Amino acid sequence: MAAATLLAALGLAACEEEQPEVLTQVRAIKTITISERASGQLRKFPGLVEAVDTSALSFEVSGNIKDLKVDVGDRFKKGDVLALLDTQTFELSVESAEAALGRARADEAEKKTEFERQDALYKKKWVAKSVQEQTLAAYESARNQVRFRISELNLARRDLEKTELLAPLDGVVAKRYVDSFAEVSRGQTIFDVYVEGAMEVKISVPEGTVRDLNLGLPSEVRFLTGQIGTLEGRVSEIGTQAETGNVFPVKVAILGQNENALPGMTTEVSLILGGDDASEAYLVPISAIAPGPNPEAAREGYVFVFDPETSAVKKTPVKAAGVRDNMAVITEGVTAGDVVAIAGVTFLADGQEVKLLAQ
Repeated sequence: MAAATLLAALGLAACEEEQPEVLTQVRAIKTITISERASGQLRKFPGLVEAVDTSALSFEVSGNIKDLKVDVGDRFKKGDVLALLDTQTFELSVESAEAALGRARADEAEKKTEFERQDALYKKKWVAKSVQEQTLAAYESARNQVRFRISELNLARRDLEKTELLAPLDGVVAKRYVDSFAEVSRGQTIFDVYVEGAMEVKISVPEGTVRDLNLGLPSEVRFLTGQIGTLEGRVSEIGTQAETGNVFPVKVAILGQNENALPGMTTEVSLILGGDDASEAYLVPISAIAPGPNPEAAREGYVFVFDPETSAVKKTPVKAAGVRDNMAVITEGVTAGDVVAIAGVTFLADGQEVKLLAQ
């Protein structure tokens, strides 16, 4: 009996020693950042797509177009030759500058020899100092002339190099302004080019409406042609000076990249302009809302707001004013910038440590 009791005690002790340690798992959650207003006046504006990075390319010298290597829609790489000028005149200028430099150097050598001869005679006191000074001045003038001719030659060679219009970046030709064999002047635009990728829409907003806009205001950009459909946007620039018709230029950045969105396309931009209550209501996915303690209070519930300082979520009561396109209109409890969990909220607890998945 004592042996059995001892064996049981030893078995219990062994079980206690072998019991594995319970590890706390940090749950990964999917989130969104609250930004979209749920109230306000919907306004639509016609817009035109523009590239964010554009450039007008021109020659740095005047001349006649010999060849255009690219046309509208062509893609090119940095350093590619886009157009050429006729080089005959520039080559003649280089030859003329080289000949002038040769004459200047010959004259310099002659003046140097004469100065050295007169200087030696002056040191022997066989000629007056004024003679020595005159030959020295002539020699220095010849040296300066050589420097001038070298500068002329360098400029002529530089102008010859500038007969090639090189691409300063990777891009696409948006517009061509000249034809082959046309005479162009220095600084005259030959091509408009743009960098593929980032696009924006320019719209015109009446003076009575522009004060309702703010940078970062969400928008929808609907393309009127093609199969692009509707893309998300944000107001990226608000003009401070009215244009013709008392309208202000406003630019809306298209979020993400869409290879089918091209400069010049027409769009319709939808903006929700804030009213008195525009800052009090935000759209939140229904999946982010956990039911409240009172089942009869259908418009009350909780969301879990992430605190970056503690890496934990805080259970926050909210009130809803309805549903719009599968999104709850939250009037109390959240504000712009809050990071809210949108999946698995029934498995979260107040103060629980979590890690974020990509939004």
